[in-house]
Amino acid sequence: MFRIVTIEREFGSGAGAISVELARRLGWKLWDQQLTSEIAKRAQVTESAVALCDERVDSRLYRFAKAFWRGSYERSIPLADAHAFDTDRMMAMVEEIMQTIAAEGNAVIVGRGAPYFLREREDTFRVFTYASHDEKIRRLLAMGKSREESEDLVENVDKERSAYIKHYFNVEWPRRCLYHLMINTEIGDENVIAAILNGMENLTAHPVEAALRGVR
Repeated sequence: MFRIVTIEREFGSGAGAISVELARRLGWKLWDQQLTSEIAKRAQVTESAVALCDERVDSRLYRFAKAFWRGSYERSIPLADAHAFDTDRMMAMVEEIMQTIAAEGNAVIVGRGAPYFLREREDTFRVFTYASHDEKIRRLLAMGKSREESEDLVENVDKERSAYIKHYFNVEWPRRCLYHLMINTEIGDENVIAAILNGMENLTAHPVEAALRGVR
């Protein structure tokens, strides 16, 4: 039985709204912005500080300076603060929080490496949403973003996510074999949600048949 759904997504594919409605129908807790809030609370930093590290890799210059400091006797420079909040520290916290969320169950988790952290769990249904460039721009424009900003976000956010997954999990993004379902959101949010729910139901009812279906 599935107790967790992870939703990884291309930026602008509408996963945020889809996750909200999916969690509502399941009666489960949604971990999206709530996860940002939980990290900020535990790290005792602002949510904006967490957002700066969210699904990104620290700059090469920062990582070089950090590595240099670790091998240096100059422990008085600002970077020496062992509790400085950066992506490495955030990732350690996310992994810890993910395990707590998974233990509690009944959760829909959006992004943040969730399908990779929870890849060994049989109670986790993993989804990847994508869409065409035009569809992603359409969705972002409908949210009130300008065309210029929309184009920039679509062009760059997924590059950052890909680099993040490569850096921390050493795999290419998206790793197709990881997901139970990869779905084009152009078919409409209602159809996407129905496909997720049907997929979960079918795999729960017929796990052996589903596993053998792909064997040729």
